[in-house]
This record gives sequence, structure tokens and C-alpha cells, in this order.
Amino acid sequence: MSNPYDALGTSAFWRTAVAEKGPLGLEHLWTPKFHVRPEHKIVTAGSCFAQHIGQALVERGYSWLDAEPAPPWVVGEDAKALNYGVFSCRTGNIYTPRMLLQWLRLAFEGGDTELWEAEGRWFDPLRPVIEPNGFAHSDELQSARQATLASIRNAVTEADVFIFTLGLTEAWRHSGTDFEYALCPGTIVGAEFDEAVHCFHNASFAQLRDDLEAAIALMREKNSALKILLTVSPVPLVASASGAHVLAATSHSKSLLRAVAGELAGAAEAIDYFPSYEIITHPVFRGMFFAPNMRAVVPEGVATVMRHFFEDQRRVFGEVVQSSPGKRRKKNKVRSESDVMCEEELLNAFAK
Repeated sequence: MSNPYDALGTSAFWRTAVAEKGPLGLEHLWTPKFHVRPEHKIVTAGSCFAQHIGQALVERGYSWLDAEPAPPWVVGEDAKALNYGVFSCRTGNIYTPRMLLQWLRLAFEGGDTELWEAEGRWFDPLRPVIEPNGFAHSDELQSARQATLASIRNAVTEADVFIFTLGLTEAWRHSGTDFEYALCPGTIVGAEFDEAVHCFHNASFAQLRDDLEAAIALMREKNSALKILLTVSPVPLVASASGAHVLAATSHSKSLLRAVAGELAGAAEAIDYFPSYEIITHPVFRGMFFAPNMRAVVPEGVATVMRHFFEDQRRVFGEVVQSSPGKRRKKNKVRSESDVMCEEELLNAFAK
């Protein structure tokens, strides 16, 4: 007597797909819905791990879209320190779906937010560390923000693929306006923490889903051909304000983000999920891709993630014509000069 399991392939069974393969022999972890080609304009945004994805695409000769390049006189490490070339737009890390939605609404619908001033310098609460010493004037800050909002509009309307890495559920918001901050006020220069104004928010599944759905809908309203590729950062929380142990808080946060990404990807052909999170964090891999602090992802882990990305793209869609080796070497040199930038790391300073 036949049953539905008779027709399933080896990848559907733990023994044949995992136990007999071992962690380094796993294959076919992803069946991509759409082809990501080298000539496609690809935007990366989100949590720290998105920087690895962007860099790997550049190294392979893919057309990573740098929508807000540094001025000609700002180069190398100086450009990176000012958050140029880190993501497709100079937003800094975007850890939550709400932050992504805020940026998109400001870019396409306009609006204002508070600005921070400290000791005669001005800081942008959307991205307070892009100018380490702050801006000299509020007008300078506003001008820089408008440049980034213009780059977001261009990136969304020009892109073929938008890769977004979900990072956190925990955030801090203004109690009156519901504005979400990039970092908790008071943990960085620019603003003092005020418990009457600044409130902790740990987003629920429904809130995360609704915000991400709204963000994707807004992008596809402006660019109906845009494909969305979601990933979840495997990097644990630096700290949790939830009251839970940071390990349990990390599992809670990542589980919700993974579930949201899976639900949205399962509901639309233009949205896909790539399992970079599973490749780094699953017990099958025995923690081998984490540095001794059990948080940072080692280069071998990043390489394994991207190997699965490119191999599964090739398996489903066939070989692609890569850019010339000379072009790839040049881009690789530019993108590998410095380490990943992660604003959340600043919370380490408050560990007792």
C-alpha cells in the first residue's frame, strides 16, 4: 500500500539527508524560487550578517548595488568608518522590520523625526553612529539624511533583488510617537535615556509580520518586478532588555524572525527565504562556525553559507556567466578591507 512518503526524495528524511551526510556533506538545503544572476542589481540591507552576503556577491562578480557611494575624497577605511559601502544605502544596520518600514516610509512618503544634539554636535537617531563625531549643524544632518532617502528610492526602484537580513525583535521606541530608535538612547552619545519617553518593545510575531508585509508591499508598489530574498542573522543578541537570560532571549527572537520569514516566503512567489541562519546555528553543525565567544561567525562559516547559496542557485538554474577575473579581483579588494560593522556591539560596554 502506497502513502505520501513513498514519493519523497532523500532530502525529506533525516537519516539520508543529514545523519548519513555529516555537517560538511549536506546538500540541497535550499530550492530557490527565482534566479539571482550576476547582472541583476542586488540590494542588501538589514542586520550585521547582511554585510557578509553583500561582500560575497561582489567577490563573485555580481552586481551589488551601491546606491550611495562615498564622495571621491573619502576612500578606504575612512569611507567604511562613515558607513559608505557597508550596505547598499548609508542606513547603518537595520535590525527590525519596523526600522525597515520607517526608512521606506520616510523615503517614499516623507515625514520628520526628532534629532539628537549633544555638546554642540548633532546625531541622527535613525543611524547615530554613521558620523562618529556627529554633524556640526542640524542642516548638515538633514542634508545627509535626504541623500540617504534619495538613495533608498533609487535602490528600490532600480533593483532586481532586495536581500533583507532580519536581526532583532527587541527595540526601543518613543512612547509618544512610536518612533523606533536604531539603538537605545543613552547607550551612545547624542541622547540621554528618559524612562518616561523611551520604552522597551519586544515585537510579537504578528507585529513583525505586519511590519515586514507593509515594507515589502511598499517596495513592490514602487517596483512590481522586485524580488525579495529574506534571511535571518545567525548572530546572537549582544544583550537583552527583556528580563530573560540572553541565551533564551536570543532563541525567542530568532525563532519569531525565522517564522515570519518562512510565512511570508510561503505566501508569495516573489518572496523567498535562504537558510543562512540554519547553516550556522543548527546543532548538526556543532557550533563549528562560531568564534570562541560563540557569537561572531568565523570566515569559514560565511564561506559555507555562500557556497550553499551559489551551489543551489546553480543546481536549480544552471551555470551562469561570471564577470571577468580582473573585475572580480578589483571588487574583492575594495570590499575586503575591513571587518563587519555592528552597532549592537556597543552594548557590550555595559556588561558587568
